[in-house]
Amino acid sequence: MTEIENLKQQFADPPAEFSPIPFWFWNDALTEEEIIRQIHDFHAKEVAGFVIHPRMGMPREIPYLSEKYMDLVETAVSEAADLGMRVILYDEGMYPSGSACGLVVQQNPAFASRGLRLQEIPCDKGSGPVRVPISLSPGETLVSVQAVIKPSAGEAQLGTALVLECENDGVSFTPPAEGNWSVLLFIETPSRGTIRGVHPGQDDGEPDAPLAADLLNPDAVRTFITITHERYYQRLHRYFGTTVFAFFTDEPDLLGRGHIRGLKPWTNGFLNELIEGGFREQDLPALWFETGESGASVREAYETAVRNRLGRTYYKQIADWCEAHGISLTGHPAGSDDIGLLEHFHIPGQDVVWRYIAPEDGKSLTGVHSTMGKCSSDAARHRGRRRNLNECFGVCGIEGGWSLTADNMKWYLDWLFVRGVNLISPHAFYYSIRDERRDERPPDVGPHNIWWPEYGRFARYIKRMSWMMTGGVNGAEVAVLAGAKHLPWQIVKPLYEQQIEFNYLEESLLNTFCELEDGTIAIAGYRYKALLIEDSLRLAPSSLPFLRTFADQGGVIIEWSPEGKDSAPIGQIAVNRAEEVPEALERRLGWKHRLEPAAKSIRISRVTKNGICFYVIVNEGEAGYEGALRINHTGNAEYWRPWTGECEAAETLRTEDGQVVDLRIERRECIIVAVDPASDEQGASFRSEPAKSKRDGDVSVEDLSEGWQVVDGPWTGELPSLSSWTHWEGMDRFSGTVVYERSLELADPFAWAELLLDLGDAHEFVQLEVNGREAGVRMWKPYVFDIAETAVLPGTNRLRVSVTNSLANRYDGKSFPSGLIGPIRLMKVPHH
Repeated sequence: MTEIENLKQQFADPPAEFSPIPFWFWNDALTEEEIIRQIHDFHAKEVAGFVIHPRMGMPREIPYLSEKYMDLVETAVSEAADLGMRVILYDEGMYPSGSACGLVVQQNPAFASRGLRLQEIPCDKGSGPVRVPISLSPGETLVSVQAVIKPSAGEAQLGTALVLECENDGVSFTPPAEGNWSVLLFIETPSRGTIRGVHPGQDDGEPDAPLAADLLNPDAVRTFITITHERYYQRLHRYFGTTVFAFFTDEPDLLGRGHIRGLKPWTNGFLNELIEGGFREQDLPALWFETGESGASVREAYETAVRNRLGRTYYKQIADWCEAHGISLTGHPAGSDDIGLLEHFHIPGQDVVWRYIAPEDGKSLTGVHSTMGKCSSDAARHRGRRRNLNECFGVCGIEGGWSLTADNMKWYLDWLFVRGVNLISPHAFYYSIRDERRDERPPDVGPHNIWWPEYGRFARYIKRMSWMMTGGVNGAEVAVLAGAKHLPWQIVKPLYEQQIEFNYLEESLLNTFCELEDGTIAIAGYRYKALLIEDSLRLAPSSLPFLRTFADQGGVIIEWSPEGKDSAPIGQIAVNRAEEVPEALERRLGWKHRLEPAAKSIRISRVTKNGICFYVIVNEGEAGYEGALRINHTGNAEYWRPWTGECEAAETLRTEDGQVVDLRIERRECIIVAVDPASDEQGASFRSEPAKSKRDGDVSVEDLSEGWQVVDGPWTGELPSLSSWTHWEGMDRFSGTVVYERSLELADPFAWAELLLDLGDAHEFVQLEVNGREAGVRMWKPYVFDIAETAVLPGTNRLRVSVTNSLANRYDGKSFPSGLIGPIRLMKVPHH
């Protein structure tokens, strides 16, 4: 068997390892019988794993981490093991992680999360000596007392800061005659932050909301690991490293939710750590006030110190525990661009939530959240991690609630895959949607939604694309320099729009994991010929020699430097507008592939697996694309279609510098062009002239918008015209299924190469039957079916269309367009 045939078999039927691993909300009175039933339901839909997520709604009768709770967890894991499924354990009850549902602070109140608060006492001008009493509440510690000139309420002059000594529970200060002085007290205090618990009364703002733990305190984190991780290992150790393959940690929050306002994350003794790193005690006012040019660097130094300590005390401790117990650490930090905190993750992750990213309003490419797909995938690439995860779809409906569509789910999946994400954790499958559970971070994207009967199609698609994006390398020759918490997005927007692949490269890796080889930056199997920089003045001094050497060797450095902005001299080429970057790259690197005609909404990732080159092509726009992909190498080319698993020979044209592949990609479609560079030229399907679309020419179009009747639903009868059923009497809030029928006369159906039934607008889950036989399922536009491939007959044929609409109409009181709306056309494509 050739290598490409071997890969084709894996593509058609990938291992269960690449299954979606959904969050499974345990949010009600759990029973062993129902847990087992739901696991078998998942398995039947080709969902081969889950994240056990204890969630708001669990009754007090099942205390978190109690024997009763652990019995249920063991039941689930044991059943998963019997079915060959895999499990990720969630490390909290409920989130953010690190507090064990309040058990850490219950064990030791000193482990509650802490912050630094500022108390300001203005001094009256010319008032003479001032005596400021210092009164601390229980659990508080005085960190520093300073006097400083305050030109205005929001400003402080750092150069004037005086550190004062506290004596007899107070401090004395005589303000000089010049300037408006204030005495500033910096006090370490319990933050009073909480997490969301799993039981009634434990939600935000409720009396029993669990107290957040101090994650900057290594002893508090060790206690968290003992209470949580060791507890799970005690009961499930025989499944660790097989069925149980990871622990998930979720957005640890240093101050907790609902904390005292105005605090900065802090912990005992942290000032000493800051000072050891070059911070001065007199810099503390800059954390609250504008202090001139030095203020930004002071705040960045503080934030870097906090982040580094969190990495050391929290993430590394947990990662080390996971590694010692044969499993991986996965999950994600709080920020979409927190790439530095992914250092310790064995499976780096991120999350798509709250529709910060979406098909509309340019959200796919603009803003800090648009970097998160590459955040996890590039962290994995450069640190040699095989998989990277995204927790996706949480509250991603266009109007919140249950308005998320299958159409949008497909868009989000493709957005992630083409950026390199290869482990999908849908948020979420609900154990229960009883009562208020239905509205807790909706929607259920699994068993309680309209697409569940056909979810196997989504599971297979996720498996194929996760497999495709695993175990290879992408074709990026361009790296974009990133900070630990700064992923440039403006400079990469034109790269996406012109299909130029890039990877984010953390600056911290330059002098640790990167090597210079013949004018390239080499790391983890990647070789970058060009480096893009958004602001060279942000660079660490230690990075400058490395970059100058890279440029001296012939490496290309391009800096987006708006006119008038200063730069550090490192041999870079300056461009004033981000839109100029693609042209500057092409002049120096040449091109690898390009679309003809150009299309800003198409994304391409070139992935090489076992010597085979795959062009993963995603349409992020709202219209289909028809054109060609020009590539600079030759070889047998095929279209691989991940939604169906089908593969077919591609139409290609040999050129002097490569070949051109015909490309037709519909709205919400992903297509893969597979090229075997090692294939014999004689076997390649080359042609001398561009192929003509089989839909060109004399296509006959017949309008079928009239003559439909409703045969099943709350209302039945003849339809004078197609319209949203929300306009029908009594159905403005109806969610469910309506069945439409119509006859179709065909004199000679076999005379046509294709009989394309286009249903126009439909909302949103559509099943078509022709003469009693299923002709297909569509969940998004275009709702086009080739009925020539079904049981069409000469004479009268019966079309039956079942349409199921959004649950938002029922659950959220919406009146979204629903049903079969049309116009409906039959396109008859002749044989060529």
